[in-house]
Amino acid sequence: MSIQLCGAMVIDRGGDRLEGRLPGRQGRLLLAYLVLNRHRPTGRDELVEALWPNALPAATESGLNSLISKLRKLLGPGVVDGRSSLRLVLGADDRVDTEVATAAVHRAESRIALGEWTKAWAPSLAALFIAEREFLAGEEATWVLDQRRHLAEVHVRALEAYALAALGTGGTELPAAVRAGRALVRLMPLRETGYQVVMRALAKQGNTAEALRIYTDLCATLREELGVSPNASSQAVCDELLRA
Repeated sequence: MSIQLCGAMVIDRGGDRLEGRLPGRQGRLLLAYLVLNRHRPTGRDELVEALWPNALPAATESGLNSLISKLRKLLGPGVVDGRSSLRLVLGADDRVDTEVATAAVHRAESRIALGEWTKAWAPSLAALFIAEREFLAGEEATWVLDQRRHLAEVHVRALEAYALAALGTGGTELPAAVRAGRALVRLMPLRETGYQVVMRALAKQGNTAEALRIYTDLCATLREELGVSPNASSQAVCDELLRA
């Protein structure tokens, strides 16, 4: 089974698309919550709070029972396990996009730490493509917002890993490093890594003057926002550019 919770919800079981048969909006929320918390039992009271955070409907218990029954029937025997507390049971080969993104960005960062730039490229892009899509669009429950914050962090980490991988690979990937570095600067203007990537990539392309202008932008941003100077790593990149 492949479950996509970011962007349009997709539930694919061996080519059979199931999302259209979920019991409405509450059914989608129930499935998403069980997926995110599938490594522990989830009590019914917790599920009620997750599905109806603002106002409880009449006959809440029967409404929850109906949703659970329909979800069991849709997913098949043994997938929704338990009675007083529930747990979603997925196989080792089943895929959940949020978990794929988290694992992929960790692999990318590990490869970056080892200087294996080409091996970091694919997992960083995989995490980036997933995390940039909105999780459960249109929903505003607390647990939904918490998951979006987590994915926003994954997105930043993946963008940084991709920028560093493209920079380390060099050659035809240098323009991608510049684009990813600039995107990181726009997204996190106080995160110096983006500026460093852009400066190094521009310098490798022979655009040293423009790279120095990026350093000037970094200095101005940090001075205006925090009243501080760039860190030692950024200053070292600037010193290399000046020597060049």
